Amino acid sequence: MLETGLDAYRFSISWSRLLPNGRGPVNPKGLQYYNNLINELISNGIQPHATLHNFDLPQVLEDEYGGWISRDIIRDFTYYAEVCFREFGDRVLYWTTVNEPNVFALGGYDQGNSPPRRCSPPFCATNDTMGNSTYEPYLAVHHILLSHSSAARLYWRKYRDKQHGFVGISIYTFGIFPQTNTEKDRVASQRARDFFVGWIMEPLQYGDYPISMKTNAGERIPAFTNHESKQVKGSFDFIGVIHYTNLNVSDNSDALKNQLRDFTADMAANIFGEDLFSNEEYLITPWGLRQELNKFKLLYGNPPIFIHENGQRTASNSSLQDVTRVKYLHGYIGSVLDALRDGSNIKGYFAWSFLDLFELLDGYKSSFGLYYVDRDDPELKRYPKLSAKWYNRFLKGRRTSIVGTIELEKDPSLVFVSQLFE
Repeated sequence: MLETGLDAYRFSISWSRLLPNGRGPVNPKGLQYYNNLINELISNGIQPHATLHNFDLPQVLEDEYGGWISRDIIRDFTYYAEVCFREFGDRVLYWTTVNEPNVFALGGYDQGNSPPRRCSPPFCATNDTMGNSTYEPYLAVHHILLSHSSAARLYWRKYRDKQHGFVGISIYTFGIFPQTNTEKDRVASQRARDFFVGWIMEPLQYGDYPISMKTNAGERIPAFTNHESKQVKGSFDFIGVIHYTNLNVSDNSDALKNQLRDFTADMAANIFGEDLFSNEEYLITPWGLRQELNKFKLLYGNPPIFIHENGQRTASNSSLQDVTRVKYLHGYIGSVLDALRDGSNIKGYFAWSFLDLFELLDGYKSSFGLYYVDRDDPELKRYPKLSAKWYNRFLKGRRTSIVGTIELEKDPSLVFVSQLFE
C-alpha cells in the first residue's frame, strides 16, 4: 500500500471474530488481530476506514432470533458497535455501520442468492425456500436503519468529543436511465431510484421511506414511529457510495396487478443491465456516476460522500496488462472530479480493489485487484498489474493520461510476471 501511494484503506471487521457469541466477552485473538492491522496502517501513514457489517453476522444470532428480521438485532448491533468504538476508536476515525444494506437485503431476503439465503417461491434465485420474499427485505432494512442510527447516536453521545470521528453508512448505486424517452419510462426510472437508493437515503434525510415505496408495498413495508423517525433522520456524518455500472429502466406497472409481490414487482419496472454474476468487463460509462453524485447533492442536502467502491471487473488470471481497468479508473475518477466541480461534497475515493480477493458473488472467478495474487504460490505472492502502476502515478501527481499509461506496458518489471499468463 505504501509503495502504491495509498493514504487510506477500507476494511471490514468481522463481528464473529470479535464476539463469537454475538455479544458478551470479546475474543482476545480477534482483538489482537485488528489492533495489529490498525497499528500497522497508522504507522505507515495510512488512514483506516472500518466497516462493522459486511454480509457476515454471527451464526448464533441468526439461529437465536433470525438476525436482521428481528428487533433484537438493534440491541446486539449497538453493543458490538460500542466494543469497536471503545477498542479501536482512538485510532479509527471513519466508521461505516453497514455495507450496502439495499443489496444485502435483496440478495439475502428476496432472491436468496447471498447470506443469509432467505427467500420464498416464486421469487427465489436458489433452491432455498426458508423466508418470505414479500416482506423480509423491507423488514431487514428497517432494522438495519434502526441499528445504524442507534450506533451512530451512541458514538456521538459517548465517543465523538474524545475521539473526533465520523459515522456513516454505504449504499450500492447504479446510474439509472430510462430505456426510452417516454413519460412512463422516465417515471419508472425515478421509481427504480426510489427503491434502490431512496429506500436508504430518504429515511436518513427526511425520516421516512419514499412515497412510491409506501404506496406500492403497503403494509408490507414497516412504519417508523415518531420516535424512530427522529432517531433515523440525520443519523450520519457521511454516506459511502458504491458504484460500478449503469441500468436502463422501462415501465412495468402491470406487475402491480399481481396479488403476490416482492420488492421487484413493487418497483413495477423492468431492469436492463450487466450481469452482476458474470466475470465480463463492465462498460466504461462514467457519466452514470456523475449523475448519481449530482442526485445526492440535489435530493439529499449534499451530504459528505466517500466513493467506497468503484472498479473494473476482469476474469481471474486474464492479464497483468489490464488496460481496460486503467481506462475505467481514468474515466470514473474523471467523473468524480466533474461532480466535485458541479459542487458535490466528495471527501474521498477508494478503488475496488487493492488486491485480487474472494468476491461475494463469484468467488475467485473474477478479479478487481490492482495487484494479482498468485494462489498457486504458498506465499501468495503479489504482482502489480498495469493499473497498480497507473494508480501509483496518479496518486503521486504525475502524468496519467491514457497515452501515458500505454507507455507503462513496456515497463521491464512487468515482463516476468506477464509470463505467468502465457
